Amino acid sequence: MTSPPIFRFAPSPTGLLHLGHAFSARHAFDAAKTAGGRFLLRIEDIDHTRCRPEYVAQILDDLSWLGLTWEKPVRCQSEHMDDYTRALQKLEALGITYRCLASRSEIKAHVEQRSGLEKAERDPDGALIYPGIYRNRSDQETARMTAADRPACVRINMTKAIELVGKNLTFQEKGSGPQGERGEVICNPQNWGDVVIARKDTPTSYHLSVVVDDALQGVSEVTRGQDVFYATSIHRLLQVLLELPQPDYNHHRLIKDETGAKLSKSAADKSLKAWRSQGYSVEELLEVTDNGSI
Repeated sequence: MTSPPIFRFAPSPTGLLHLGHAFSARHAFDAAKTAGGRFLLRIEDIDHTRCRPEYVAQILDDLSWLGLTWEKPVRCQSEHMDDYTRALQKLEALGITYRCLASRSEIKAHVEQRSGLEKAERDPDGALIYPGIYRNRSDQETARMTAADRPACVRINMTKAIELVGKNLTFQEKGSGPQGERGEVICNPQNWGDVVIARKDTPTSYHLSVVVDDALQGVSEVTRGQDVFYATSIHRLLQVLLELPQPDYNHHRLIKDETGAKLSKSAADKSLKAWRSQGYSVEELLEVTDNGSI
């Protein structure tokens, strides 16, 4: 007997939900309902410096107001750090990780000196590709510097990781990428360089925790915005390295503001809470999101 598909919505409580979140949550919820599947809510709260309990409470209230229901209990990432630590240790055992002490300013200065910022390589999000400052340093040297109160993150040596996988990676796209990508999509994890898989302030990262959580929760259908479409290449790489199952992906369009930019949590006046306080109904807000911009 075939198991029902499992969908999820996984917000981060670093601010208030906006209409883009409302659209994404309803998109996943409706897809689960149509497919006769299960719908999960996950709180991605690994960023202890920015996540707030009041944001979690508002998320639950907003989603309930939108008419969503989900299975209990809700998984909160902050309560499952051991899961991510075990995954990180497995990657370290493969010999494809290294500790990095470089700050953003150090990376910028290094790139500027080597090639100039205008000609520098950038990842799909537009950030500078990490120039490998600590890639070839000995573990002993990095350990000494870490002991001197310099926090370190953990990066994956992308070249070694791709060589270890030893095959071309793909994923199945049921929605649409930013350039209309659909069907079997070829992954290009090398476009991201040596990405961070454990931050300086917590033993994980978005990339690591999201693939671990999806596997542990049995998520078979990942529905999310096109802004993380290209990051799927990293997630597929980690899934293979960690021997995790491969879900299908359904990326959807983004809701944008009047300037054409995607919505941000920092714009409190555009929050779902603000729209609700102005007396808008669920139906009226969904009609707004159907237009693709506000």
